Amino acid sequence: MDKGCENMDEEVKYYTVTQYNQAIKNFLDSKVECQIVHIRAEISNFKGHTRGHLYFTLKDEESRISAVMFSSSASHLNFEPKDGDEVLIDGRISVYVPNGGYQVYVDKMTLAGNGDLLKKFEELKNKLFEEGLFAPELKKPIPKFPNKIGIVTAPTGAAIRDILSTIKRRYPLCETILFPSLVQGEEAKFDVVRQIEKAQEFDLDVLIVGRGGGSIEDLWAFNEEIVARAIFASKIPIISAVGHEPDFTIADFVADLRAPTPTGAAEMAVPNMVDLINYIRQIEIRVNANVRNKLEHTRKSLTNLSTSYVLSNPLASFEIKEQKLDTLINQLRQNVNYKLESSTTKFNNLKSKRILLNPLDLFVKYNNTLELVINKLELLNPLSVLSKGYSVTKVNNKVITNSKDVKVSDKLNIKLLDGEIDAVVEGVK
Repeated sequence: MDKGCENMDEEVKYYTVTQYNQAIKNFLDSKVECQIVHIRAEISNFKGHTRGHLYFTLKDEESRISAVMFSSSASHLNFEPKDGDEVLIDGRISVYVPNGGYQVYVDKMTLAGNGDLLKKFEELKNKLFEEGLFAPELKKPIPKFPNKIGIVTAPTGAAIRDILSTIKRRYPLCETILFPSLVQGEEAKFDVVRQIEKAQEFDLDVLIVGRGGGSIEDLWAFNEEIVARAIFASKIPIISAVGHEPDFTIADFVADLRAPTPTGAAEMAVPNMVDLINYIRQIEIRVNANVRNKLEHTRKSLTNLSTSYVLSNPLASFEIKEQKLDTLINQLRQNVNYKLESSTTKFNNLKSKRILLNPLDLFVKYNNTLELVINKLELLNPLSVLSKGYSVTKVNNKVITNSKDVKVSDKLNIKLLDGEIDAVVEGVK
């Protein structure tokens, strides 16, 4: 048996699919060139998961590769990816072991060719925000029932048709004025500004500014600073109607109201005539019901009044009041007579008092009483005692009542009837 035949007899080792897939993954993960990849491609089969992860295919004219962008990275995107977008991808390549498919794990993704525009967009957005052009308190209210609406957009195309048809259908009472403008290209920004400024000369209630959908390059006129400042300076409330629902421009942030589409702008600008008619009918029903209720209430009140005792017997009320008046007059007379009698009695009693009949008796009585008081005071007067030869001796302004109150050399003051004597103590016995 030759050597080849001998090898056939050796035991063969078999591996599982998982082991092979894991081996391939380990091989790719070990290659530096697979850990940092930069790919330019077109998105297809785009699907967003409820958890925020993004799954899609990257393709060019000849090849394709699966890609996944987890929510932690997707949350930093400044645009909404969709099929057909040409993008620049930064990420790594590895194998998803369960199905053996190799794919790109995307860390960063930007629109190809739009990177500079997106950067300019963010810079201008931040600048105008800092200046206060987006402040909610500066937004002008949109009138509920406009009489005249201006429209700054291209004179042809779906946008103007949608706006006019929507206004005519919803609120045909409103007049519309078109201010035709370029909405795409290098000169569009100047044309839009001219038409906004021209619209200020008309008596407009609302001004709609916008265009239909397109790429970021197509919509760029509405991301220009001069357009944003013209919108901010407008004295007429402006509704921005640029592109479709996902599209956001600087004009949307500066305008007084942002509409998702041109049709949406028309719906926001005018009320629905059908809704108004229904509302008016509801008001009419409520008013009629209120009037009927008021009339019924008034009728019942009138009936109650017409059958009331007062109206049935009008003199009865006066008779009752006449009787009350007589009663009050009698009470008043009684009170007056009582007061007069009481005062007369007090006066007579006062006249009969002795003091009024003999006023001199009272004087004599009080004079005698006064003399008695004076005599008592004379007896208590210390000077009366002094007149009998007595004196009052003091030391340090204190009356001496005991020999112990003084000592040798004390200065004495002796009070006599007609004067005072100063003396010095030479001895105490």
